[in-house]
Amino acid sequence: MASHRKPRPAGTRGAGLRTPVLATAALTSVAVLSQTADAAPPADGKPSLEEVEKKVDDLYRQAESATEKYNAAKEQTGKQRNHIDSLREEVARRTARLNKAREELGSFAAAQYRTGAGTPDTATFLLADSPQDYFDESQLMNRLTSRQKSAVDDYVTEQAATMKKRQEAAKSLQTLSESQNELQTAKATVQKKLASARTLLSQLTAEEKARLAAIERQKQEEAARKAAELAKQQAAEAQAQQDSGSSSGGSSASGGSSTSSGTYATKAEKAISFARAQIGKPYVWGATGPGSYDCSGLTQAAWKAAGVTLPRTTYDQVDVGTTVSLADAKPGDLIFFYDDISHVGIYIGNGMMIHAPKPGAYVREESIYYAGESIIHSVVRPA
Repeated sequence: MASHRKPRPAGTRGAGLRTPVLATAALTSVAVLSQTADAAPPADGKPSLEEVEKKVDDLYRQAESATEKYNAAKEQTGKQRNHIDSLREEVARRTARLNKAREELGSFAAAQYRTGAGTPDTATFLLADSPQDYFDESQLMNRLTSRQKSAVDDYVTEQAATMKKRQEAAKSLQTLSESQNELQTAKATVQKKLASARTLLSQLTAEEKARLAAIERQKQEEAARKAAELAKQQAAEAQAQQDSGSSSGGSSASGGSSTSSGTYATKAEKAISFARAQIGKPYVWGATGPGSYDCSGLTQAAWKAAGVTLPRTTYDQVDVGTTVSLADAKPGDLIFFYDDISHVGIYIGNGMMIHAPKPGAYVREESIYYAGESIIHSVVRPA
């Protein structure tokens, strides 16, 4: 079965996408982190703390990517099950009509037997391997009454339609089996990655865990700094647009009407309000609420609360709406991460977002630079 992911060449960016740039400050931060962790592997061959950190982060990201594959396979499986149920109902209805047509033809045969009339041998027709073969051989249709012809036509039509639906159902069952295999593979991959991450973390000493937490805090401080820079940039651009709008008689500098802008802001406010109410709930892969969420499950539920229906997976959500630049991001926009588009959060302004980060974490408000600037893939306005 074809993959549900939309392939995108690594390292490419389309219109409106942000090109990764590693600033001097970020390089300085990396140097600080390297000094904080052991640079060289211990003499006993045990991985260094920074190696463990990188491996755990990679495993969590791989688990999240596998989760989106799981979500896609699960959604497809559900659709196929519904389709098969519909086909089964249709086959049952057509089989009932086929039996009725057969009974009517049988009544003609019985009447011929009772009266000894020399009308066409309907019983022979019913026993033929193929009704069409019988017609070709005996030219039965030329000798049937109008009522008999109608009964034969009904029988032939229902027989062909029923056979077609049965074949379609058989094909759909095969496709369902393939989707279920894909679903189980994705599920096993997620579980394997998470188990590996837990194993690595369990091998750390209390001191190593404390140092790992210190490294994470430094990363968050750098992310907060970058978010503040973006917020300052966006505020300056908003002011420039406002000044430009005032000098041109109130026209919209963004190219959209104030009415459409207000409509989006209203919907975005509802989506953000919903997302904020979920803060503190656990990330659970494959979850869509209300007690837990994965990343795309949260954004889907948030925009649903605003009356906008989004697809289930990040791969599909990224194609819904309008792609904008990061500098033009507005509250409510979706921020996508990584070249494989395996993570998403909902932008709330000032360089911040609400997202379900990863297994073992909780829905939270966080800088969009939480894992660095280079992983930001694109920004999409969904409504």
